[in-house]
Amino acid sequence: MERRSALKNMGMAFGYAVATPTLLSLLQSCKDKPSYAEWVPSFLSKEQGQALALTLDVILPKTDTPSATEVNVHTFIDSYMDEVMPLEQRDFTMMKMEKFYDKVLESSGKDNLADLEAEDIDSVLTTYLRKRTDEEEDAHREAVMNYFQTIQQGGEATLDSEVACYTFANELRDLAIWAYKSSEMVGEEVLAYLPIPGEYVPCGDLQELTGGKAWSE
Repeated sequence: MERRSALKNMGMAFGYAVATPTLLSLLQSCKDKPSYAEWVPSFLSKEQGQALALTLDVILPKTDTPSATEVNVHTFIDSYMDEVMPLEQRDFTMMKMEKFYDKVLESSGKDNLADLEAEDIDSVLTTYLRKRTDEEEDAHREAVMNYFQTIQQGGEATLDSEVACYTFANELRDLAIWAYKSSEMVGEEVLAYLPIPGEYVPCGDLQELTGGKAWSE
């Protein structure tokens, strides 16, 4: 997948990710965690955490810039689910995650999350991150809304696996990119960073101003 394409489509994910001081402090607290091979998640199981970390590195791989796990996006998302995400939303996210990885396992012919490789995840991500038609987006949105309404009314509901996989893949990508761009390393060393704002240039060439880099937020 194209990294630039992912960055262009950046947005907020999981329905609750906003740039509050709580989330930003949570993100910065993850910066010194060990690499994901030795990582023990706070909320997810070990296998789920490893699969999530691998997926994040497929979305944001190491190139001339760090990978997602090198700036600890995986630990942030796990902590976010554990400490910040409302219970109802967390249950919904876990349901979508399980359906997504069931699809990855089925597609790869493997039985365990621990056996997955980047190629297994990439093929499924490519399917579910493709551009949907307006009709598909409307249908997916309505299916999710109906699911939530039923749950909130105390009923039992199921969400179509395809809708769940599309929703999970897109929300995970959006949250991953937000966390990646908000991390200290990327904000200060990858993006154009100016801790003390200087001259205001209302209209200028980005290549001349920052060498083509987007500004750190």
